Amino acid sequence: MTTASARGDSRPADAPLGRDEVVAAVLQSAAELFAQRGPAATSIRDIAAHSHVNHGLIHRHFGSKDNLVGAVLDHLGQHLAALLAEGADGISIATAVDRQLRVLARASLDGYPVGELQSRFPTMEVLLDSVRQRHSDERGARLAAAHAIALQLGWVMFDGFLRASTGLEDLDDRTFARSIGRTVALILEPPEHPSS
Repeated sequence: MTTASARGDSRPADAPLGRDEVVAAVLQSAAELFAQRGPAATSIRDIAAHSHVNHGLIHRHFGSKDNLVGAVLDHLGQHLAALLAEGADGISIATAVDRQLRVLARASLDGYPVGELQSRFPTMEVLLDSVRQRHSDERGARLAAAHAIALQLGWVMFDGFLRASTGLEDLDDRTFARSIGRTVALILEPPEHPSS
């Protein structure tokens, strides 16, 4: 077996090869790092090192960092929509939701215009399709979906503060997740007496 050093190649043995592998590795690594520390605190070189990709290839395939942030947001949305469509298990869906919300929140807090950078919103379409079946008007459905996502974004970003300030530090994660799920379900229901 020929090693990288014997070939005169400094790439790790598991380095991605070809455009598709490189793009997939960069999107996965960028999503992970953006979720942990946000795009502003993550350099292209950090992503290159994490994904075992030359940083020049990241620039070649994505251009600017804004384009990369947008591509990561699109990638996370497509991944979650695919999991939902295939009826994936709850843990896989919860993990994907958490990662997508963390990247959205951190990118927003870092000043990235996520609504402009993300070109497709497949998970919001899945949610809206579900909510439209319950609401008699489009605006009510859209507001309910927006409120449900806002609640989840708030918990993703401010969980520690919210638990400490309300005395919920000892509440186990499973009970907590069920409580958030019940609240989201209530938000998604139409009001009994809609106001104009």
